[in-house]
Amino acid sequence: MSRVGKMPVAVPQGVDVSIKEDQISVKGAGGQLSIAANALVKVTSKDGQLSFEPANESREANAMSGTVRQLVNNMVVGVSKGFEKKLTLVGVGYKAQAQGSKLNLSVGFSHPVNKEMPAGITVATPAPTEIVIKGADRQRVGQVAAEIRAIRPPEPYKGKGIRYADERIVIKETKKK
Repeated sequence: MSRVGKMPVAVPQGVDVSIKEDQISVKGAGGQLSIAANALVKVTSKDGQLSFEPANESREANAMSGTVRQLVNNMVVGVSKGFEKKLTLVGVGYKAQAQGSKLNLSVGFSHPVNKEMPAGITVATPAPTEIVIKGADRQRVGQVAAEIRAIRPPEPYKGKGIRYADERIVIKETKKK
C-alpha cells in the first residue's frame, strides 16, 4: 500500500468534511473546496481523522489512495491556514502594484501589464518589488504564480525578471573573444 495513503488526515476544529459517493467537500474559515471522489479509493471518517484505503488490490488503486489522501490534506490545510507564494521582481524600474483583485506590473515592456486575479485568490504587494499570492486552493495559487512569472521569466545573463522568492538563477558567463 502507498506510504502516503496509509497516513490519516487530521481534521482540525472548525473544518467540516462531508463525504458523498461522488465528491468530497471540505468547508472551513478559508472557504469551501471539493474534489470528485475516486471509485478506486475508500474514504472513511472516524474520530476527527480521515483514512484512505484502496478499493481493490490493483496498482492503480494503490497509487490513487496516496493521491486522493494528499489532495484532501491540501484542501484541509487550505481552508484552515491557506497557501501563499512569494514572487520577487529583479531589474531596474521593475515594480508591481496590487489594486483590489488586479495586479499592475511594470517589467520593462513599453506598456504596463495588468493581471486579473481569479475568484478565491488574493494578491498583495508589501514592497514594490515583492508580490504575495494567497488562497485556499494550492493548485490555483501555484498556477497564478506561474502565470505571473511567465510574464517576464528571469533571463540567464543578468537575472532580470520575475522569480519565486526561493528560486536561484544560475547566471551564465558572457561570450568572450
